[in-house]
Amino acid sequence: MADLDSEPPPEDDDGGPVKSFLEHLEDFRWVLVKLSVSLALAMLVCLIGANYVMAIIKWPLSQATVSYPGTNQVVTISFGTNRLGHFQLSAEQENALDLGTNRFVAVTVEPLRLGTNQVLGWRVNPDPNIADEAQRMQIDLVNLSPAGGFFVAIQVAFYGGLVLAAPFIFYFIISFVFPALKMHEQKYVFRALFIGGGLFLIGVCFCYFALMPVALAASQKYSNWLGLGASQWRAEEYISFVCRFMLGMGLGFELPVVILTLVKIGVLSYQTLAKARRYMIVINLFLGAVLTTPEVVTQLLMFVPLQFLYELTVWIAWYWDQPDRSLARRRLWLGLAILLAVIGLIWAGWHYGWPLIQHKLLS
Repeated sequence: MADLDSEPPPEDDDGGPVKSFLEHLEDFRWVLVKLSVSLALAMLVCLIGANYVMAIIKWPLSQATVSYPGTNQVVTISFGTNRLGHFQLSAEQENALDLGTNRFVAVTVEPLRLGTNQVLGWRVNPDPNIADEAQRMQIDLVNLSPAGGFFVAIQVAFYGGLVLAAPFIFYFIISFVFPALKMHEQKYVFRALFIGGGLFLIGVCFCYFALMPVALAASQKYSNWLGLGASQWRAEEYISFVCRFMLGMGLGFELPVVILTLVKIGVLSYQTLAKARRYMIVINLFLGAVLTTPEVVTQLLMFVPLQFLYELTVWIAWYWDQPDRSLARRRLWLGLAILLAVIGLIWAGWHYGWPLIQHKLLS
């Protein structure tokens, strides 16, 4: 009878072996040691190849575009392989030079001999790549202190090391947390980690390839609109901005997985998520203000995708809560189509309407 009374709990309720507080504290200490060692090794690797990591971070800057007020021609002047600058011509200069009908033109300055005299002349360069350079942002990243290069290298190594050591960091954290969860909770958390890792990469790539060039261009446009020069940026501030922006967007894309996992476990419900909508608007605006530049356009570029993902999460939770799944599915797709249409209108207004407004302000 004693054996029957001391029967172990079902496997589904078994969260792993029971340990004392000191044993948990010892496990936590080893997790911290493993995290620190993996991050240090990853930082060392990135520090050795800091120039390659820096080239990756600078890529969005080379893809950001510049808009010029009015419709006058923009000339890129070169002397050999050196670029002397990009200049927008006046109407009188366009008529006098007659450089063709293309708005972006490349001109090469070269020495010429006239009898016994040498003079400088110019010719139109047919290379379209040189002319297209005028449409790219020309920003120099600079260090303003003797030790600035060292601190920039450490900063690059830290952010690169976080990315490189992320799989090991997640593995060590999971190995510490999982024994405390029940079997059905481990199943949901494992699925959430797998899907969340993919969404994190999607968020980082979406920010890196799509949002970052637009945000950098908006930053320079805003400075020009205020009458301030924006030809040089501090390297450490640029690195911090780019990495925080990508990290914040990646974590924001994981929000649906975290919330839906809590819904499945029973911690949250559709009613709770619907009531928290107003608070999530404030939180997403706060994240946009903290993780991006202070200007409004960049903050909205981060706020809109994060709020869209939260609304999608609320709809999925509502769909799970409905007894008639077929009717709920049609309403879900209708709401998603309306939300995508609103986002499309916002994007069209930014892509086409904002340049026209800016041209009017700068002209």
